[in-house]
Amino acid sequence: MLHKGIFVSFEGIDRCGKSTQVENLTQQLQGEGYSVLTLRDPGGSEISEQIRNILLSIHNMNIDPITELLLYEAARAQIVAEKIRPALQKKMIVLIDRFYDSTTAYQGYGRGLSLQAIEKANALATGGLVPDLTIFIDINWEESERRRGNLAADRMESEDQYFFERIRNGYIQIVQENAKRVKLIDGNLPIGAIGEKIYHEILKVIRKHNPIHSN
Repeated sequence: MLHKGIFVSFEGIDRCGKSTQVENLTQQLQGEGYSVLTLRDPGGSEISEQIRNILLSIHNMNIDPITELLLYEAARAQIVAEKIRPALQKKMIVLIDRFYDSTTAYQGYGRGLSLQAIEKANALATGGLVPDLTIFIDINWEESERRRGNLAADRMESEDQYFFERIRNGYIQIVQENAKRVKLIDGNLPIGAIGEKIYHEILKVIRKHNPIHSN
């Protein structure tokens, strides 16, 4: 059993492979006896999922960037209070598909909103909660589009190439500014190789916070 809960977020542009890696890691950790909670942001609770539907619906293309920011933060505040903090108090491993770095990348670098304002909004929504580890799976826009193929795009996915290039550059800036927390992994590697790198990183965090632990 862990002495302390572990919180790990996964980041990257759409179709970088986050969801697959979260699912595979969940199964691996549960197989080793760890208690794992898997979530997505926005989403993960009834209220947050309703907000997610508003944010991603192609019928809401005219959402103002500030409205968009506040909706993401509202969904996040709910999931932190309702799901994440209680799970960490129970000494679980929480894996989340996106967290506040997505807002910095998408609404900050992508939309051009004030990074300082977003930092304050993120802090308010999370109550200062910071992931123990963040995995940024890096692919470019061309690879993202290739993987999407003929699948329909949601509201965010409907943005142009330059929007996603700004986001990717923003993520790289986030990695550089948070090198101890955020780890960049090449999303073009085979799925298994990416999984091994992620497992290696999370194992280091488990050992750091739980010097003597048993599954």
